[in-house]
Amino acid sequence: MLDDKNKLNELFWEIFSKQDRTKIDEFQRYMDKFAVNFNLYKDGNFIERSLPFDVIPRIIGSEEFDKMEKGLSQRIKALNLFLEDLYTDKKIVKDGIIPKEFIYEATGYLKELEGFSPNKKLRTHINGIDLVKDVVTNDWVILEDNLRVPSGASYPLSIRDTYRKLYPEFFEKLKIKPIKQYPSILSKAMDYVNTGGINVVLTPGRFNSAYYEHAYLAKKIGAQLVRNTELTVKNKVLYFKNYNGKLIKVGSIYRRLDDEFLDPKFFNKDSLIGVPGIMEAYFAGNVSIMNAPGNGIADDKGIYYFVPKMIKYYLGEDPILNNAPTYLPYFEEDRKYVFDNMEKLVIKDVAEAGGYGVMFGHNMSKIQIEDLKTLIAANPRRFIAQELIEFYDEECFIDNEVLPRKADFRAYVVMDEEPTVWQCGLTRYAMEAGNYLVNSSQGGGFKDTWVMED
Repeated sequence: MLDDKNKLNELFWEIFSKQDRTKIDEFQRYMDKFAVNFNLYKDGNFIERSLPFDVIPRIIGSEEFDKMEKGLSQRIKALNLFLEDLYTDKKIVKDGIIPKEFIYEATGYLKELEGFSPNKKLRTHINGIDLVKDVVTNDWVILEDNLRVPSGASYPLSIRDTYRKLYPEFFEKLKIKPIKQYPSILSKAMDYVNTGGINVVLTPGRFNSAYYEHAYLAKKIGAQLVRNTELTVKNKVLYFKNYNGKLIKVGSIYRRLDDEFLDPKFFNKDSLIGVPGIMEAYFAGNVSIMNAPGNGIADDKGIYYFVPKMIKYYLGEDPILNNAPTYLPYFEEDRKYVFDNMEKLVIKDVAEAGGYGVMFGHNMSKIQIEDLKTLIAANPRRFIAQELIEFYDEECFIDNEVLPRKADFRAYVVMDEEPTVWQCGLTRYAMEAGNYLVNSSQGGGFKDTWVMED
């Protein structure tokens, strides 16, 4: 498999080496023109910035991607069955596969939704699964599941459009899988659960970090981009108020805000970006919300530990893709291992996301390690520990040099009747040498991902 990748990379470099390097500046201008950005909040300040990108794509052989596709589809099927079971029968808890404390102490679990099944019992509509490729085993390893409001799909779409305009030769000479079908995959998923009415994308507004994506995807899928003030609920039905005040029924809503802000009547009463009454319309079966409220429990890093068990429990299959080796301090045996080996482990706060709450043992002082042990002993459910996966660098064009940088891969799986794995994804890379945190919210950049045949 590695030889196949080397061969595909050679095909790329053979063409790239003959390109006019001044086009890289043109690439940047083009991306800036269309405001391809990912905004940051730092030290209480809003920073609107262009998202750093790289002109050198990550290349994955089609045969290698096929295995990944099977593993991702399997995982999403199991996670959807888990969420539906958890909010209804709770068989997986009753059968002792997952300790009940891991459910009821999780901030992402919403007791208010117990007993409710969404339209077609589908909860995992749009999923972002983060993977890295282990240099030791040469296998793809899953680091995280993102089943709430995963972002990033618009960035490879944008960079691919630009690439095709500036470097058409690659697409004439190389067998690169097309990716333009993602909006139609997304639109099909919205239509599948639509309860009758239009499709809308609900955005908190332009100060959200991923607002570019909200607007981009709404346009591409032909859905109405809306703020909360443009929606209203009457008699448990959700409506869009158009420019002349006419009310148009909404059948499916791709929401881009977290559960707690979704409905001030149901969740956080102080939310200024939610839609009062939307949960009443949802419970009445009059609108589908994508992704389903309550999915946050599946994003909990403590629950991540149990996903291989879910696959076996619900599907009767062995996992095709493995988790990173993970330990739960909640279990005494694991806690002892973590305390004895903390210097070589990665410790994660289970409720954090975006690269926050991640601590590398090899970067910590003895005092910091002892303080962390005290924290873990006091609240073992709050943390997981993982072996540090030495994952591959990707070559990046930075400051007119080709330099190696750590890079992960976010795969997108869209679910309707069956999961569809998009033959692309978001490759994120660290800007600094040796940095293992590649998240956009940590200042990382992104590059296109080419699934290629030789």
